[in-house]
Amino acid sequence: MPHHNRSKHPRAGIQDVVHAARITVGAVASILIARLCRLPEAYWAAIATLIALQSTFGAAWAVSRQRFIGTAMGAATGALLSMYAGRNLVVFGLGVFVLGLVCAVLRVDRGAYHYAGITLVIVMLIAYNRGPWSVALHRFVEISVGLAVGLVLTALWPEPNPTTSN
Repeated sequence: MPHHNRSKHPRAGIQDVVHAARITVGAVASILIARLCRLPEAYWAAIATLIALQSTFGAAWAVSRQRFIGTAMGAATGALLSMYAGRNLVVFGLGVFVLGLVCAVLRVDRGAYHYAGITLVIVMLIAYNRGPWSVALHRFVEISVGLAVGLVLTALWPEPNPTTSN
């Protein structure tokens, strides 16, 4: 009779189940909170939570801090430029460039610069039926809700230790 090795068959261990549950709780909680706050695009909160959820609070704090700084910079810049230039591509390009220089001068991590650029794209180049400051504020709050959920969940329910067996 042939010997069958069970390890050849893919399976999910307890750590995989806990990880999936943790991520799911974070994503759903952030959307529910954003909806409770009546934010128009609550899915941004879930996206930010998925970015912020890390294995340790220290790692989550580092990512969230950069995301928060970058989102604030990109939202404010996007609203300001949109008020005066609309969705002008040249002005957008200059905005991305200036954000990079400002981040360098302020000694802000390059991750924050990337998040600032992403938020600038969302606020400045996507057509909305709301004013640019409203779009910028909503985006900032949606992202902040998601980051907060990710930080709280990481602190209260850290990632299981990967060195233990499944």
